Parts: sequence; C-alpha cells; structure tokens
Amino acid sequence: MSDLPKSVSINEEGPREGFQIEKGPITTDRKVELIDALSETGLKQIQIVSFVSAQAVPGMADAEEVVQRFKPKDGIRYKALWLNDRGLERALQAKPLHVTGAVSLTASETFLKRNQRRTLAENLAAQHKTMEMFKGNNVPVERGSIMAAFGCNFEGDIPISTVLMQVQQILDVAAEHSLTIKELNLADTMAWATPLSIKRVVGAVREKHPQLRINLHLHDTRGMGVANAYAGLEMGVDSFDACVAGLGGCPFAAHASAAGNVCTEDLVFMCQEMGIETGIDLDRMIEVAKLAEDIVGHDLPGAVMKGGSLTALRAKLH
Repeated sequence: MSDLPKSVSINEEGPREGFQIEKGPITTDRKVELIDALSETGLKQIQIVSFVSAQAVPGMADAEEVVQRFKPKDGIRYKALWLNDRGLERALQAKPLHVTGAVSLTASETFLKRNQRRTLAENLAAQHKTMEMFKGNNVPVERGSIMAAFGCNFEGDIPISTVLMQVQQILDVAAEHSLTIKELNLADTMAWATPLSIKRVVGAVREKHPQLRINLHLHDTRGMGVANAYAGLEMGVDSFDACVAGLGGCPFAAHASAAGNVCTEDLVFMCQEMGIETGIDLDRMIEVAKLAEDIVGHDLPGAVMKGGSLTALRAKLH
C-alpha cells in the first residue's frame, strides 16, 4: 500500500456523463446553469459535453450551443468527450474548450462494438490515424485510457493480463508517434470493480509501469463508488473522475439499475475527513448537487447533499 496522497485532483463530468443518460429532455439553459454553478466550486476541470451522434445520444444534440453559451472561468479546464475523428473535429472548432488527446482502448470487445461499432483490432488500428490527427492539430497527447477495465456486463470479469496488454499497446502506439504517455485512465465503465479488484489492477499496473500516474473513473451502480475510491487512495491514486450528485452512466452499458458515477460531493467529503486536500468548497458543491437534482427532476443518489457535511454540524454543536 502506498502512502495516502496529500491532495487529489477531482475531474467533474456531471454535465456530460449526467445529461447523456437522462431520459427526459433538459434545456440548454439548464445545462449552462449547472456548468456555471460548478465553475464556482473550486473545481479545476469540468467535462461539459460530448461530440457524438445526436441520434445515438439525443441528450448531446445541443453540444455546440452549450459550449457557446456557458461562462468560462479562468483557471478551469473545460473539456469534451468524443469517440471518433468527426467528434474531434467538432471539439477543435468549439472554443474555449481545452482539447487534449489520448490513446483510447477498451478491454471488452462486445462493449466496444456497442459503444463505437469497432472490433478490438479495428480500434487499435484507428488509434494511429487519430494520433496523426492530434499531431496535425497540435493537440497534446500524454494520456492513455482503458474502458471496461474491471469488468463488463456482456463479457464478465476482465483478466488483469488483458489490462496489462492494453497498457503496453497504448505505450507502443504512443512511442510509434514519438509521444510520451504520463497518465493512465482506468475506467470502471460498467461498475464491476470492488475495493479488492481496484487494488489488484492498480497494483499490477503500478508494478509494471511505475512511471504512470493513474486516474480512476468509477461508477456507483452497485454502491461501490466511494469504497473503490478509498481503495484507490490507499494505493496512492491521486486523480479521480466524478459526477455531482451522482449523475451519469453510459447509455450503451446495459445497466439493470442506477448507473451513476461516483458522487463528487461524497468523494470530496471523504477526502476532507481524511485530511486530503481537494481544493473544492464542499458547501458550494452540495448546493450545486441540489441544483442538479432540480434540473433532472428526480432523486439523485448523492448522500452528502442530503445528510450535510460534518463541518457544518460540528460548528452547530460547539
């Protein structure tokens, strides 16, 4: 076990992950309202839209309009997701987004076919074309990413050997294009991870590639989100994706129940109580979580927004 990190980076993805899966239409006004509110919490990175097919993901049909209308704040990286070259072209045209590239693989071929309509071999081959496009547009590439790294609703448990093979493929693709990967995103896309599997996978990657900073993208479908984040912290992970109020989920993952991501304010609360700095104002994040619940019009799974922070309670008791 590594020493606990003194500080962590929390990358907010609620406006993108959250609104892509909501069944009811959400107006552009309300999407912008949430993004602007998140900008006042101390977050340093917010993923606000995805540039994908509006037919496949209707909730992202207004991506360009959202980008045009929100109020960017200095010191915050506003990012987008895309899955193909056309999506990247749209992202590059959307100012003021912070566009960075990644070598992106998926550990489950069945999920990859549903999500991107590619086989593993096709997706690996496509990365070379994408790297050339990144270089041609001066897009920095320092990150690798593996979706479904812990398990899959269609294929079951993902062997650690598969993850390690894909990490090496990511490094090989980057090297072929004279790029250096510094960070690896391991995504629990379908919420198969447990604290034990987090430690096993992170430990295996760390043992073989100690130079890589690891980021965890965790889902809370089975209630393991914060527990898995804690396991990551115990392994020295200092970078996490999260969604305010527990918004989120992939529309192609075939979840049987709530599919939300690990909840931002719950993660901030845990870190705060452990003495780990996040740079995020928990009280403000709780208010934004309540706003998110109002925007989607139904209960969201975040716990701390309902129970409140212990800091506020301690102040009342003394």
